[in-house]
This record gives sequence, C-alpha cells and structure tokens, in this order.
Amino acid sequence: MTDIPPGPGRSAPAPTRHARPALVLLPGLLCDAALWRAQSEGLADAAEIRVADLTTQESMAAMAETALSLVPGRFCLAGLSMGGYVALEVMRRAPDRVAKLALLATSARADSDAQLRRRRDLVALAEKGNFKGVTPRLLPLFLHPDRLADASLVGEVSAMAKRVGPDAFLRQQKAIMDRPDSRPGLARIGCPTLVLCGRQDGLTPLAWSEEIATGIPGACLEAIEDCGHLATMERPDQVNAALRAWLAA
Repeated sequence: MTDIPPGPGRSAPAPTRHARPALVLLPGLLCDAALWRAQSEGLADAAEIRVADLTTQESMAAMAETALSLVPGRFCLAGLSMGGYVALEVMRRAPDRVAKLALLATSARADSDAQLRRRRDLVALAEKGNFKGVTPRLLPLFLHPDRLADASLVGEVSAMAKRVGPDAFLRQQKAIMDRPDSRPGLARIGCPTLVLCGRQDGLTPLAWSEEIATGIPGACLEAIEDCGHLATMERPDQVNAALRAWLAA
C-alpha cells in the first residue's frame, strides 16, 4: 500500500508529540529559584519545570507538602542540599507520586552535634541582627575554593541569600535541625535515582552521597570534578548533562 498525499478536504496526520515530564526543583538553604536558573533554562525542552518556594515554611513536612502541591499526578523531583532533605520527606509521604528522584549535594543523615552547634551559632548571629554576617561564613562551605575569587558567582550567591532574608533563614534552619535520619528508608525508594555532588563539596562530602547511592537500590552516583556544594551554579553544564540523561533514561 502506498501513502496517499493530502488532497482537497484531506489533512496530513499531526506529528506525534511526546509530553515533557513535570520536574519539581527544590532549593537549598538561603537559596531561591536562581539556584536552578541554568537548569530551568537549559532543560526547558526536556521537562515542564517548577521551582518550589521553600522560604515560608518551618518544617520538612510543610516544605514537602508545598512540593507536592506544585503539580498534579506523578513528577520527577530534584533537590539540592536542604532541597534533598525535603525530597526525602516527599518520598516518605508520597513515594508513588515521584517517577524519578535526583539528590544533589545532600545527606540522608540527621545533623551531628557539631552541625547543630554550627547552625545554632548562625541562628544566634541572625537573631542578634547580624544576618549580613551569615553569608560570608557560609561561602567557603558553599563554593569550591577556586571559585571564591569569582566575583560574579559570589555576588549571585550573596544576592540570593539577601532575597531569602533573615526570617526565612531562621525558619529553614528550624526545619533542618528538626529533620529525621532518612537512612532507614533509603532501601524503600524504588524509582530511578541520581545522586550527584561536587567532589570538593565542603559541606556535604562525597562520602555522604556514596552512602545514599549505596542505600538506594540501583541508584546512579555522579561526582563532578573541581566543584563545591552549589554544583548547579558552579558547573551548570555538567549538572544539566547529568539531569538530561537522568530524565531521558
């Protein structure tokens, strides 16, 4: 049988269009949508992207419900740092809603005593009216040492923290300090999972990502070279490539 070309009153069949998956992105502490700007722009052809606002809640539960409310049905989910904690809370609450999971620069552990002390020191600084002093203390943990001289990148991170502001910072720290240990639930995660981090991450070391990848059946681990904690801003091309492959798999 030969194809019949369109004629009068006959239209050509519409080309098949594949719907892009919904992708919810979860920012970290003192971060907003700018954390994911390169991904929102670079992956727009591969997914319908929504970035959650995690500045108004003061618990992991409330943050997770915010993420779940952004799109109906099933979606792909990626979180960086605090966003990763929220993603793990989403997996506890509604695992069937998540088609694919990406955990970037994060940890499944609850805070250690040393981490709690550091957070409380920063909270005390903010509560005393010196919120401007918080970001300079965090920058060496957020960025690769070689990137601290990058005035443009440092300015973007500082501006992001300023937009989030002291009140949201205090709410976020409360949520983080109250979060549970997520390691016991890792084995129950059944969706395709990418675990990604910067190899030189000074805040959430590679070993913590390895722990997550080992705990989740079939998880894929990717470490980005010459990269610190804010991988989406420091090495956007590499992160985009990893996320694109994860979305397409």
